[in-house]
Amino acid sequence: MPPRPFLHALAVQVGILPSYVDQGGRTRRTSDRTRVALLRAIGIDAQGEPAARAALEAARARLAAAMLSPVRVAETAAARTLPLGPAGWHAQAWAVEVECEHGERLHLSGRFGRGARRAIAIPALPLGYHRVRVALSAAGGRERVAEQRLIVVPPRCPTPRERLGGGRVFGLLANLYTVRSADNWGIGDLSDLRRLTEWAGDIGAAFVGINPLHALDNRGDQISPYSPVSRLYRNVLYLDVTAAPEWAELAAEERREPADGTRLGELRAAERVDYAAVRAIKEPAFAALHRAFAARHRDRDTPRGRAYAAYRAAQGEPLLRFATFLALQEHYEPRGIVARHQWAAVHRDPASAAVAAFRAAAPEAVDRHCFLQFELERQLGAVAAAARARGLPIGVYQDLALGSSRRGSDPWAFPGLFLEHVDIGAPPDAYSPTGQNWRLPPLDPRALAADGYEYWIRLVRAALRHAGALRIDHVMGLFRQYWMPAGASAVHGAYIRFPADALLGILALESRRAGALVIGEDLGTVPRGLPARLARASILSTRVLYFERNPRGAFRPARAYLRRALVGANTHDLVPLAGFWEGRDLALRRRIGALRNARELAQARTARDRERRALVRRLRRDGVASAAPADGAGLAALVHAFLARTPAALVAASLDDLSGEVMPVNLPGASLAQYPSWSRRMRLPCESFPTDAGVARALDGLPSGPRGRRRRA
Repeated sequence: MPPRPFLHALAVQVGILPSYVDQGGRTRRTSDRTRVALLRAIGIDAQGEPAARAALEAARARLAAAMLSPVRVAETAAARTLPLGPAGWHAQAWAVEVECEHGERLHLSGRFGRGARRAIAIPALPLGYHRVRVALSAAGGRERVAEQRLIVVPPRCPTPRERLGGGRVFGLLANLYTVRSADNWGIGDLSDLRRLTEWAGDIGAAFVGINPLHALDNRGDQISPYSPVSRLYRNVLYLDVTAAPEWAELAAEERREPADGTRLGELRAAERVDYAAVRAIKEPAFAALHRAFAARHRDRDTPRGRAYAAYRAAQGEPLLRFATFLALQEHYEPRGIVARHQWAAVHRDPASAAVAAFRAAAPEAVDRHCFLQFELERQLGAVAAAARARGLPIGVYQDLALGSSRRGSDPWAFPGLFLEHVDIGAPPDAYSPTGQNWRLPPLDPRALAADGYEYWIRLVRAALRHAGALRIDHVMGLFRQYWMPAGASAVHGAYIRFPADALLGILALESRRAGALVIGEDLGTVPRGLPARLARASILSTRVLYFERNPRGAFRPARAYLRRALVGANTHDLVPLAGFWEGRDLALRRRIGALRNARELAQARTARDRERRALVRRLRRDGVASAAPADGAGLAALVHAFLARTPAALVAASLDDLSGEVMPVNLPGASLAQYPSWSRRMRLPCESFPTDAGVARALDGLPSGPRGRRRRA
């Protein structure tokens, strides 16, 4: 094919990277076909070279016409200078008005000397979100005005030394939906999280890490915590109905457990979370709670009524749109319509008159969803308060998923911000030779910046509320994302550059305001330079025992682990330690076809034997084992002792490893028909953790202090 220089230049202009280096060190180049398809997805026609040239010239003309960037994220020193765009380079005089975040105003003016001036000096501004208005005057009295959102940010997030005084700590990791208890309604809830947090304090842990609590559809296959309806709001199934203040206000017959308790007993005893059944028994209770709240508190001068009014005002339009989306889902569900793309066209635009009319006709349905988010906020706040009362230095460590479901609220509520005909995924690697398609619609980085990064700001704030630490899933997505045109294989994707400095700056600002550590999940294809950039931002790395090996397959010694890291044995995508030791994951991989035949399964089992021996050698050499462990609890104790010897700031022990689970909660690459990911429940109820002998053995690997409490690692 003939060379296409204008297409290539246009692709670079909008952030499509020409190539990347895969995990094997091979350079993979972006094809022209992929360039054209991705440009089309973001609204740019580049089918032929004349079209690409016209689009490139239009983009360059827009840059030349700019006087001031509409949004700028800068550290304090850099923010003292306002760089001007080409259209402002030859002005003669200037006037600047700065409206600071908290209302203070500055007025400045001056004249440029002879020759072009490309910047204006202003006084140092405080950290935060400011509005700058610049008026430039040229010869003949012509004046041009432009505005900028200037976000002044710190250089980095809080450091472990600042947050923990330089100490090293350990904590627990839980998949909340898997937690079993005597009181929950078939799925782990926020009261269970409070119990875990209190127990964590009793054993000297510093944190309890959990899966994303984002709002889910909770229907069919829409149950992954990493494919949420909205990342701004939370999953109502995590509400403990009986912990809501209105529960005590209900009449006795309304407080009676669903049906005669038989169904509830079945859900409590089940091996897996039945999301549809849990939803079916919780939703009537939600409705009863909302009726009681509306009758006694809404629009009334009670403490709860005032708190709700303040919450609604603070959340504003995004909460209203989220609640309206869910009410519309309920409106269409009886007709068998579950995807928003099947709604009537007038309901697909959140700003349409038809949506406003629907909201006015169904005010209680909309308000119910607002109320449930309000109560979720209250219950999570109670967990954070319990963590503080028990002396946990970090408390709850929350998780921010990479994206939102295409069928969800966020793409509907923020039109133009999400792209419809592109999926986010991962390129081929050793873990997945054909790559991965996560079927998440990407944010358009140009639209994100044009909106002043408002969505990202709201997202980070929501994730940090009541959190002492925040995990960023696939943190590489803040730097670049792997996009695939709709219908294309992952082999035919490309990386898209994201405004990392701006996103990291806002993350640093909001994490400092929250006083929270930030942890990046940096596993997979990691671009060159990313570890150093994360280090400068004080974002902790993630280190997983299973992956910490040298090229010959030997496990790395404890001393070789990174200090600026969270270390653990595994992740939610990997088999727990007991299952790893028994090879349970290998049989699962054979079942779904990842291992194609009996010969490949036998080879995998032979490789696992080598891995087990290599792990025992490492544990012996690091002085934590004298012989191979007898069972999963013994292995967990040894591994935890090994991880406690690393220099890492945070050491994590998963509840699955403490309780001896053998099956993973997620099997990547498998459909729910092949393996019921995201639903496996724990064998032990959380009430048993303080007294269970196996849990005690697994905890023995972590340091203990006076009166049996664990101490800092």
